[in-house]
Amino acid sequence: MLGHGLVRIPKLTSFTEWLIRSMEKSLLPEIIIQPFAYILPFAEFLIGFSLIIGFRTRETIYSGLTLMAILIFGSASIENWNAIEAQLIHASYFMILLFIYNNYQTKQIK
Repeated sequence: MLGHGLVRIPKLTSFTEWLIRSMEKSLLPEIIIQPFAYILPFAEFLIGFSLIIGFRTRETIYSGLTLMAILIFGSASIENWNAIEAQLIHASYFMILLFIYNNYQTKQIK
């Protein structure tokens, strides 16, 4: 996540234009896609950075899962099955992190 944000933030305008073009077949209006495209790299960066430093880990993992659900929905709307495969891998990673985090928290309480 951190890497996605780091490479997209410096080229934010071209990334946004690319995402808008790639979502042209979608039923989602550009008025929704454009702000999302500008926010996405920062969200990815913040989620990745927060995970690395351990800031509000549970909330960060849920944020990552929510972001993956939104991305999967968008990719499904344009039938981009290859992107969905990668997004599901990311979502699985977040689920594993959540499982590990919850088990660690349970052991700390005992």
